[in-house]
Amino acid sequence: MSNRVLASLLVAACACTPAPGPGPQPTASTSPTGSTAAAVSPHDAARARVAELASRADANPTLAAFTGPYGGVPAWDKVKPDLFPAAFELGLALLLAEVDVIATSPEAPTFQNTIAALEDAGRHQGRAETLFSVLTSNLNTKDVQAIDREWAPKMAEAYDKITFNDQLFARISAVHAARESSGLSAEQRRLVERLYDRYVREGAKLSPDQKKKLGNINQALAVAFTDFGNKVLADEDTWVVLEKKEDLAGLSESLVASYAAAAKERKLEGKWLVVNTRSSVDPFLTSSSRRDLREKVWKAFKNRGDNGGESDTNATIAKIVKLRAERAALLGYASHAHWRMSDTMAKEPKKAVELMLKVWPAAVARVAEEVKDMAAAAQKAGDKVSAIEPWDYLYYADKVRKAKYALDLDELKGYFALDSMIQASFWMAGQLYGLSFSEITGKVPVFHPDVRVWEVKDSAGKYVGLFYGDYFARANKRSGAWATGYQWRETFTGKPVTPLSSNNNNFVKGAPGEPVLISLDDAETLFHEFGHGLHSLLSEVNYPGLSMTPRDFVEYPSQVHEMWVLTRPVLDKFALHYKTKKPMPQALVDKVTNAVKFNEGYATVEYLSAAIVDMELHMRADGVVDADAFERDTLTRIGAPKQVVMRHRLPQFNHLFTGDSYSAGYYSYLWSEVMDADTREAFLETGNVFDKATADKLRKYILAPGNSTDRAEAYRQFRGRDPDVNALLKKRGFPTAGPEPKGTKSK
Repeated sequence: MSNRVLASLLVAACACTPAPGPGPQPTASTSPTGSTAAAVSPHDAARARVAELASRADANPTLAAFTGPYGGVPAWDKVKPDLFPAAFELGLALLLAEVDVIATSPEAPTFQNTIAALEDAGRHQGRAETLFSVLTSNLNTKDVQAIDREWAPKMAEAYDKITFNDQLFARISAVHAARESSGLSAEQRRLVERLYDRYVREGAKLSPDQKKKLGNINQALAVAFTDFGNKVLADEDTWVVLEKKEDLAGLSESLVASYAAAAKERKLEGKWLVVNTRSSVDPFLTSSSRRDLREKVWKAFKNRGDNGGESDTNATIAKIVKLRAERAALLGYASHAHWRMSDTMAKEPKKAVELMLKVWPAAVARVAEEVKDMAAAAQKAGDKVSAIEPWDYLYYADKVRKAKYALDLDELKGYFALDSMIQASFWMAGQLYGLSFSEITGKVPVFHPDVRVWEVKDSAGKYVGLFYGDYFARANKRSGAWATGYQWRETFTGKPVTPLSSNNNNFVKGAPGEPVLISLDDAETLFHEFGHGLHSLLSEVNYPGLSMTPRDFVEYPSQVHEMWVLTRPVLDKFALHYKTKKPMPQALVDKVTNAVKFNEGYATVEYLSAAIVDMELHMRADGVVDADAFERDTLTRIGAPKQVVMRHRLPQFNHLFTGDSYSAGYYSYLWSEVMDADTREAFLETGNVFDKATADKLRKYILAPGNSTDRAEAYRQFRGRDPDVNALLKKRGFPTAGPEPKGTKSK
């Protein structure tokens, strides 16, 4: 079964109408004259149905195999939202028939006729889901939202039919029981083990009544996930209007130009708009000297989903958390957090909490120091600020940064033109892994005119895959930054499939004809998402079911690639000032290096408070919560500084409530950062940030295998030991103490 479809089995968060599922099939047919025809076995009937449905599916552009150049690409020029309902109905009917062929096979179960056959099933439906997920993330118009909401519970029901198919699970169980004596490779055994474990975690061993109850929960969650995302999107598709020039006090020319461009895009020429996304809001909060407007912009951003009315998400959160707790209890777990983490490196909530609480006290203490410095800066400036508020933090932090380190972030921005940073990321990939990127925009279809495409080749000039880049914010596009795979690498059928990888950002366009200038933080975000893309492009996985790594590992390869943004080779070649065309001077780089740990208290508390609230929310056995009260009470209990608010408050926390993937998993960025920080040390120890031997080991053990080997063991092979948490504390500028705790080691 395609990796996309297997992922859907795990999260049960997409959508389609139920089609005839596995079960008893007629064994004979009656002619019009009343005579009985030859008996037709359930297996043969299913095969006939697959043939009939596949021929129809091949004619549907949202279901058909990718065709055209580069081994086939999505037919975005033919894909339209109104095609998806019929495509989902047909695609799921075909998937269920394909599964029925496997489940009813008269042959004894083997790896090939059961496990490999499942890997090969569902390709049509997987393509339709992939294309639709791109729309829901990037072009989530009202008609797309309506389709998503209608089909979400139907899709969940259809996937539950597969998970709850007793005949199918019996065959999987038989192969699993014989895996050690069947002559399977290590990769094949791991695939069997992971597939079996997934079915068990999803309820394959439950009684019929329990399966029915679990199915109802999954369908209800599917609707709630869709509702949550759409409500947050409605609040994000808003803005604060800057009416007059006095409202622009403190803003740089480039920032003013970008806000003017945002206004023009929304037909409000002559005004300036701070759109309700982080890439637009954070620069305003850092630069604007208008405290009243900072407060207005901050509150609009932080209250997304928490404004009452149709877009308020609090009731949706309560429903999701309660349903998750009921599901966990049904499956035999102490809480949703225990269920989600059973398939991670941490294995259980306790280990994740231990790591977070090791970092939390130092971060809180650092915030107190930062606030003290800010209050002094406000007093020195003569500002009448009785207390530092959350909307003051970035503004006065910038003042302190300039005073302590003579570092003006606006001065940095001139060196980070978006196009240059895109090329810098490609050059990094060439230095580390021998990849080259050639732009082919216009040669393949894309879903929006802003999307660019590159052909990727290895050091021998062999085609590797395609890389799609969608860099700009727009209406109906969700906020943040993310990576998407249109297609994953595989070889097991004998016909190699190459990756089609995509990055998505929300940078703000500049004035027409002017370069798009991004911040240092934005540049690191670009490299971060590109790290996900490299993980896909460098895959050597043979079975798509082993492509996806555990949630608390998957951020590690992306985080480590952020380190190359500020390396001298990258700066010299690509960080050229957009006016002078000269590279960033070393004196400015030294300022950045000296200030790299500055404001780390804010960054750590902002992130960790969200991660702790997420974990504690999902450790509640009964799942009964009032989101606002829970958030407020938890932050008070753990001593969160009032000047720093969670990076994602619960009412807008898309990571947690648009699917199960990151729920009880936001800690994973910190868990991954332990490995990230230790990996940076590995390169620095060589004295060469592009050390070939270290890069080769990173590729061999971390990037290429996907999840075909145990990820904790893979790290030991790369580094020669377990990761050292002290590298993380050092990276964030916090005191290190003693040896690494046991939390990051697997049993």
